[in-house]
Amino acid sequence: MELKLVTNQKIAHKRVFLRVDYNVPLRKIAHDFKVVDDARIRRSLKTLQFLIENKSTVIIATHLGRPKGHFQANLSTKPLAESLAKIVQRQVVFCPALKFSELKTCIDQAPPGSLIMMENLRFFPGEELNDQKWARQLASLADVYINEAFSTAHRKHASIIGLPQYLPAFAGFGFNEEVNQLSQLISRPKRPFVVIVGGAKISDKVAAVKNLTKIANIVLVGGGVANNFLAADGYNTANSYLQEKKTVNGQKSNYIPFAKNLLRQTKRRRFLKDGYIPLPKIVYPTDVVAAKSLTAHTKKIIQLYSQDEKHQLDDHLMYLDIGPKTIKLFREIILGAGTVFWNGPMGVFENDAFATGTREIAQAIAKSSAYTVVGGGDTLAAVDKFGLSHRFDYISAAGGAALDFLSGKMLPGVKPLVREN
Repeated sequence: MELKLVTNQKIAHKRVFLRVDYNVPLRKIAHDFKVVDDARIRRSLKTLQFLIENKSTVIIATHLGRPKGHFQANLSTKPLAESLAKIVQRQVVFCPALKFSELKTCIDQAPPGSLIMMENLRFFPGEELNDQKWARQLASLADVYINEAFSTAHRKHASIIGLPQYLPAFAGFGFNEEVNQLSQLISRPKRPFVVIVGGAKISDKVAAVKNLTKIANIVLVGGGVANNFLAADGYNTANSYLQEKKTVNGQKSNYIPFAKNLLRQTKRRRFLKDGYIPLPKIVYPTDVVAAKSLTAHTKKIIQLYSQDEKHQLDDHLMYLDIGPKTIKLFREIILGAGTVFWNGPMGVFENDAFATGTREIAQAIAKSSAYTVVGGGDTLAAVDKFGLSHRFDYISAAGGAALDFLSGKMLPGVKPLVREN
């Protein structure tokens, strides 16, 4: 897949609508909100500097939180404008306008070559509704559209799919890099290709896990996601988290049937560890660290293959991390990999008592000679916590969009940026 990339000729001295993802954490300090982590802002700098060098007037637009079409002071983009100004060391004009006429006036009054920060896109009701009037109004502000927010490419919002209908549309450098990295995982990974999936929620990983199971040599499952596979294979998960979903008739169900079906489909497929030890295509924990609450001080290692443990288990226990035997097995597989993709922690890493599995897996990936790609908000928080962010070949901040892309879908926000042959 080849995307349309912006060139000097397209944007020099032009007004550019730059869609970014500055959905960063804020904290109230004294009377003002400040950016806590500017990593997402810095991801856009290559594209932003290119526009600055070409003397473009840049209209910077992002969402922040979920205000549902209403102004919320704690979700204003003003702190983002202040943070960006410090990073690029030049003025960023902040437009607090909540009406289009006022927004247009603010932009028209800014000197050519300015950096202009719009107020939170999601304060405007037309944004999430992909209202075409709103999309046309936004388009009227600029000459060119650039999307540098791959993390929102799975959303059918006005600034993602509406605007490209009315302006010449291009991918930002970071957006293009994300697509190239993820495409490589799907089409030409160096083998063995090891996929590691964890986290609490399985719902947003279902399609990606299904597709990656076809592509990867082996899939290692941990965290809350693993509980569904354990339950599907007949293991007692006690009081462990199993994500529920609403069925068509409004009743609640879980994802155990999905896990059971995937285990059935891959039953005859094997991964040869060390060239001669056959392992299942999907490997879930053989032991877990359990406790009665997320904040418990006492914990217990459960051997899942022990028949005594399997049938005599305290119903109040929750599986909160992978156990030492599972860590050892996962580590050995990872160290022999050619490519590793990791999305989702192995346990409740926020509590040090249940962080060992996630830390050990992160360290194994960092130590391996494989090409390593790490993604997902919680995963990034974990590698930051362990000081390993610089040890991976590529870190994706895309989360749900990356998983949708890896499931084989053409994302709504990618489609208008694909170069036609």
